[in-house]
Amino acid sequence: MLFLAILAVVAGVTIAVWRGTGPLPNPPGCTAEVAGRSVDLAPDQARNAALIAAIGVRRGLPARAVSIALATAYQESKIRNLAHGDRDSIGIFQQRPSQGWGTAAQISDEYYTINKFYDALEKIHGYQTMPITVAAQKVQRSGYPDAYAVHAPDARALASALTGYSPAGTFTCVVRQPSGHGTAAAASSALTKAYGDLTLARTGSRQDLAVTVATGQDGNRIGWSVAAFLLAHASDLKVTAVSYDGKVWRTGDHSEKGWVASSASPTKVTVSFG
Repeated sequence: MLFLAILAVVAGVTIAVWRGTGPLPNPPGCTAEVAGRSVDLAPDQARNAALIAAIGVRRGLPARAVSIALATAYQESKIRNLAHGDRDSIGIFQQRPSQGWGTAAQISDEYYTINKFYDALEKIHGYQTMPITVAAQKVQRSGYPDAYAVHAPDARALASALTGYSPAGTFTCVVRQPSGHGTAAAASSALTKAYGDLTLARTGSRQDLAVTVATGQDGNRIGWSVAAFLLAHASDLKVTAVSYDGKVWRTGDHSEKGWVASSASPTKVTVSFG
């Protein structure tokens, strides 16, 4: 009986750790909650997914294109920048140098490989209305053409959250308090590389960063995409807080609460650093 009691306690603690409940902190990672669907990502997956979305936004592509890219990345690499694969396949989309996708060094660069995927996708007439698995297969020419379909629901939810089409705060991350100090310069460089030209300004005595976003026909969509990107990269950039459109997110134990109400501006994404 004593053995069974100990076993039950161990099992309960294991489940609590796995679920991120109980007295132990939630593990680092990100979650998109869209229309009742919850999608969990490890930190490296979240960074790659956010970059796929950001480059789609920069190129003016519809969320459908981002959904196709994410479903493909799920199937090919689990949204990870792999240095290996079947035959000479490498990278997020497991593109092959021998098939004309570029050199191994080029394909290993996330920015290059994501843009190459979108270049190929945009050449497919009518991809916007095709089933995700069909469009993905036309780009990839995989030996398993139906494999992309299983990832389509998660890809759609992620694309909606990361491109800002979903309601505010549907993408959030658990990030431990950063060690060291981030800089507005590093965050500016990362955002500009991903999104292109943005109106950036350093603010306050601690040199926080404000990203001005126009609210026009698309409302505050771009702002929420930028905010999601910053959360996904918060650990690398040593971000301590992101504020936007009446909400704020903070690292450390506060990050487990997600976005909470604040007086944040609807036209500026403000980033603070450790």
